[in-house]
Amino acid sequence: MRDSTKQRLLDAGLPMLLQHGYNDVGIQALLTATGSTKGSFYHHFKDKEDFALQVVDQYMQAVHAGLDACLGDERRPPLERVRGFFHLIQENYREEGYMGCLLGGLGQELSGVSEVFRRKIDECFSGIAERLEACLEEARQRGEIPTGSDPREMAGLLIDCWEGAALRSRLRRDAAPLNAMLDFYFRSAVAH
Repeated sequence: MRDSTKQRLLDAGLPMLLQHGYNDVGIQALLTATGSTKGSFYHHFKDKEDFALQVVDQYMQAVHAGLDACLGDERRPPLERVRGFFHLIQENYREEGYMGCLLGGLGQELSGVSEVFRRKIDECFSGIAERLEACLEEARQRGEIPTGSDPREMAGLLIDCWEGAALRSRLRRDAAPLNAMLDFYFRSAVAH
């Protein structure tokens, strides 16, 4: 079982990083929000960077659990499974007040100044794309998308479009950009 103080800090870190970004989240604010001491923070994390990277790891565990649940549901056609994953993520965004994707937010904020975060976030997006690619390949083999389609390219494009729509959704505080992007992508993906 995980240490409850560490878990409390990680759980509080996600909404704080989503709302304020990395640079505006202070360790003291995190300690106050969780009722933790500075010593306990440094017992579990080397520094703020290590903390944020562990929040990303925890975030990715939830993303992969969502991918498992949606993409692994073989009762549904592959394209429906892929779209279902994005509907699941969209529901999470709604519950969080359309704050968007932690990876997208940190990537925009830190990729130009931190090679560690740039690599980490790129690896996370690549991992998601690989999972989507496998399902899109299944859709191609089943004739749900054109046989000349490149599932790897399609998965990368889907992530890129989603992240742009997530940013617009955050700006507007509503789901319209996410819905429009998914509708357009899936109409275009299946066009023969």
